[in-house]
Amino acid sequence: MWKELAQRILDGYQLTRDEGLELLDSPDSENLQILDAAWTVRRHYFKNEVKANVLSNAKRGLCSEDCHYCGQSQHAQDTSLKFGFISKEEMVEQARQAKKTGGRRFCVTMAVRSASWSAVETLAEATKEIKQELGIEVCACMGLMTGETGKAKLKFLKDSGVDAYNHNLNTHEDLYEQICTTHTYQDRLETLRNAQEAGFSTCSGLIIGLGETKEQIVDLALTFRHEGVESIPVNFLIPVEGTPMAERPTLQNLTPWKALRYLCLFRLTNPSAELRASAGREIHLRSLQNLALLPANSLFLDGYLTQDGQGAEKDLAMIADLGMVAVAGH
Repeated sequence: MWKELAQRILDGYQLTRDEGLELLDSPDSENLQILDAAWTVRRHYFKNEVKANVLSNAKRGLCSEDCHYCGQSQHAQDTSLKFGFISKEEMVEQARQAKKTGGRRFCVTMAVRSASWSAVETLAEATKEIKQELGIEVCACMGLMTGETGKAKLKFLKDSGVDAYNHNLNTHEDLYEQICTTHTYQDRLETLRNAQEAGFSTCSGLIIGLGETKEQIVDLALTFRHEGVESIPVNFLIPVEGTPMAERPTLQNLTPWKALRYLCLFRLTNPSAELRASAGREIHLRSLQNLALLPANSLFLDGYLTQDGQGAEKDLAMIADLGMVAVAGH
């Protein structure tokens, strides 16, 4: 059944909501068949390649937003390192290291409600140097970009050579007020649409483990398809001490195979999208982590914004052990 479904998807069929729920509810005896179906679709679009991305935490901590999962919020009781927006020179040097590590895309992220014009101009200047010297892709994640001011900032970034804009929806619209009160789901959706309108390749994902139901996860997979999102990072909640989500009970049921099922769901729902096995994969997939690259074709090398990963060396070894090739910068 699942192999036949994969072939139908390759022929242009779109996975339905009921089929997505059936995938999540199927017995464990079908795990390998579901994984094989996702691999069939992933292999068609991306062969044996894995796109390597490297994150830059360009402004850490003291964010005005109260996202309940995030240790960078000023509302969190977090003692991690905090610093202001880094300089253009620091950004370019980080990009050099990202390329040396094996990154194809350099993702510049800042903990902020919405980036100031000064920050936007700094990234624009850095991007021009990065593109000229290194030739790697640049993705900006600079908070909400709403209204005419947001549109103007996005146009400025696009004109400077930034390739992609990231703004995660994070969770289902019906759950959003339970994880954040300082902005809305609609603010995030507007930002995503404005970025797309500005001509960016759009990147938007979610965090599994915030309390969502399986129906809400399927709905999010369909939302990304409807919005034409080109890159989907699937994060699994990393409980951060000092945040309201530090002991989220939903994590108790997030087994490695369930995590793989979710990745398969997003692959079969969004067959040609860049699907990234993102933060929390080391914790929640555990000994099955390498299997994530059967549905997913992308990952972050060398850790995340505030949490360490397993390190670029182990990531690259994992890719090689699977007989896959890390696609690095030009």
